[in-house]
Amino acid sequence: MVAGAALTLSVVGAMSLIAGPAYGQTSSGRGPLSWIGDITGSINQPAAAPPRQAAPSPAPAPRRMAQASTPKEWSGEDGASGHPLMTADAIRNSAANFDRCVAGFWPEAHRRGVSEASFRRFTADLSPDLRIMDLMDSQPEFTKAVWDYLDILVTDARIARGREVLAKNAATFAAVEKAYGVDRYIIAAIWGIESNYGTQGGDRSVLNSTATLACVGRRQGYFKDEFLAALEILHHGDLTPQQMRGSWAGAFGATQFMPTAFKKFAVDFDGDGKRNTVDDIPDIIASTAAKFKKDGWSQGQTWGYEVEVPRGFNYLHADRAKNYTIAQWEHLGVRRAGGKPFPRTSDKAFLLAPAGADGPGFLMLGNFRSIMRYNPSEAYALAIGHFADRLRGGQPFVQEWPRQERVLSRDERFELQQLLAQRGFYRGEPDGTLGSETKKALRSYQAAAGLPADGFASSGVLARLRGR
Repeated sequence: MVAGAALTLSVVGAMSLIAGPAYGQTSSGRGPLSWIGDITGSINQPAAAPPRQAAPSPAPAPRRMAQASTPKEWSGEDGASGHPLMTADAIRNSAANFDRCVAGFWPEAHRRGVSEASFRRFTADLSPDLRIMDLMDSQPEFTKAVWDYLDILVTDARIARGREVLAKNAATFAAVEKAYGVDRYIIAAIWGIESNYGTQGGDRSVLNSTATLACVGRRQGYFKDEFLAALEILHHGDLTPQQMRGSWAGAFGATQFMPTAFKKFAVDFDGDGKRNTVDDIPDIIASTAAKFKKDGWSQGQTWGYEVEVPRGFNYLHADRAKNYTIAQWEHLGVRRAGGKPFPRTSDKAFLLAPAGADGPGFLMLGNFRSIMRYNPSEAYALAIGHFADRLRGGQPFVQEWPRQERVLSRDERFELQQLLAQRGFYRGEPDGTLGSETKKALRSYQAAAGLPADGFASSGVLARLRGR
């Protein structure tokens, strides 16, 4: 699964401003398809003007009966990212222009092979789901620590269920493993964490969510492609609108493909003539494997190893860009947790310290990067790798997490960035999000202050920056 400081501004009367007619229509009463003619030149065009050739001009859509629906719930507040398209006014203005925006996608949809009939059918009842704006730019006071994240995702119940799924579908997993060279346990881990084996995939319309995000908010360019890809999927008949229900961001199916990922990687493994990553198990397993193969999964190699890092270690080596051989890491004093030997000392890996110097370390191989291409979060990739190991019979991590450490609030993270900037270490715009630039700046400060340069934003390092 996508920040700003906690400076939400309440917009007085915002809810009352959206509590009138539902946003499925503009204030003029025209539905989305009525704007297509304006775009293609067939409606409200002087008679002498030549027709445009970009796409055929659909006839005016039949008038729809009014629906007794209530507007989507939305806080009516500015988003946390500070992006100009995430202000309350910008969101309202974009929502009011939603019909025209959707209709404006028709020429591109036509170029992609979507028929006029399909376009009309699948866009007829779309309306902006503005609650997504809050979800997209939410401002939780606290974020999950990596150990809490793992506790939530890798549970005994999920492990037991995963082993049942592996046993029940052993023949399919074996066939897919042979065809794609991707570890069955990784596929099963993705399936379990993404949707709890198809039981928790989300219930929002993928088409409506992606249309909303393509027309409202700060990532319209990205979601335009996802919306058009969703239209293509529906037009070609691989899935029905009922099957294409998922998360607020448009991910759907058992392993939560975005529409563009479905287009690229979904396969018809059982030969029934349709690609189905929702409820067709062979297609689910094979499509997930196809994506991992494309993303560089190395057959026969694990994702990484839990390691013990010596006291006094120079954590400036703990950097994704520093890919050393296992032998080189051993030379630096890094040992596999539990006293086990490494299978191959020639393998290259980078050192990850997700909880800083007081927590366990991990040497991450190339397959860890493949998992991160599924989801760029290091915590997510760690959870997937660990869950896969537990499914194959592995044990919990050996070392303890620093559970006594509290996670900084967004305001505290914002303050941390400001203090680092005042000292000349951070050159970005403070936003309360601890990305790679913040981590780099924090490590530079820690090194200068004689602290372990692990880049971990602890309450202790914040207190030191404050001068206390």
